[in-house]
Amino acid sequence: MSNTKDRAKGALMGTFIGEALGVGPHWYYDLDALREAFGEWIDDYKTPKKGRYHEGLKAGELSQQGWIVKKMAEYVVENQGYDRESFLKTMDDSILPYVHDNPLKGIGGYTSQMMRHLYQARKRNNEPWGEIASIADTTESLERNIPLAIYYANDPKALANHIAENTAYTQRDNMVGSLTVAFNVVLAALIKGEALDSKLSNTLMKKVYRKELPFFAVTSEGLNKPMVGRDVSSSEGLFASPDGLLSPSHMARAASDPSIVIEPAWKASIVYGMPCAIYHMLPASYYLAARFKDDFESGVLHAINGGGQNQVRAMLVGALIGAQVGFEKIPKRFITGLKDHESLSELADRLVAHLI
Repeated sequence: MSNTKDRAKGALMGTFIGEALGVGPHWYYDLDALREAFGEWIDDYKTPKKGRYHEGLKAGELSQQGWIVKKMAEYVVENQGYDRESFLKTMDDSILPYVHDNPLKGIGGYTSQMMRHLYQARKRNNEPWGEIASIADTTESLERNIPLAIYYANDPKALANHIAENTAYTQRDNMVGSLTVAFNVVLAALIKGEALDSKLSNTLMKKVYRKELPFFAVTSEGLNKPMVGRDVSSSEGLFASPDGLLSPSHMARAASDPSIVIEPAWKASIVYGMPCAIYHMLPASYYLAARFKDDFESGVLHAINGGGQNQVRAMLVGALIGAQVGFEKIPKRFITGLKDHESLSELADRLVAHLI
């Protein structure tokens, strides 16, 4: 049985592993082309093909999103937590100079829509933080905040408030913010030993009713009708609804219901959607992480073999399953095949050192 520190380390290392697994086979929406390039089953790190995204990287290396997660983990360790001014300084001094407003430039060979927008606003135009958040509906803020979820796993209220603020600086859509916070709340719960099952959402909703999480909830406990005489305005939160906390248990039910069949499991990418938007990424990730809750290898490999935005899918599945099985149960070949795995492991140890 893994302990909190081991599960927390598993979450971070699982994120890095999933990201690196996606470097070679990233963004093949034509599954026949994916199989032609890498064979019928991708089972390890791969070097990108010539002319593809991340060309120039080698098998086992991180691309830009993994690098940003690493920089965020370093920031959290160095500052012993999060505060607004030091985070924005880190973005300006240590992250944005290494990205670009050209999609095929920047560290890792590709810069995402959200990061291109920030680079243009801050480095080209010197626009102020607080006025430049992107409309991107993707998962960059969610990924970047995984180290914060790990660090604040003991304090879900602080976790949710910090991640909500942090996300708002870079992505302004309220739904993106809600789902970003919800994923990281789920991740922290798994680190603390909760199960990704049909009961998890009810556990998280109790925190909403106690106002420990900033979600609006008009219902009473158990999602029943509001209590007579209840002042609905008193339950209003930062986010419009708690649905981002409810969906993980629905995905877990789907994974455990024998009458719901997705075979092979990588076809979850087709069922829930292969594109990059957060509302495609999360359902497939929750489904695979619940289905393979004790099997890190199967989970991340089915995430990769589903094509499309498989890099993010594998990152999120790696984090969620890593948080369930712990670092010690991640297959060693995924660790030793990861470039700079020793320094990444040491960083993870420093990030989780205070957890109990």
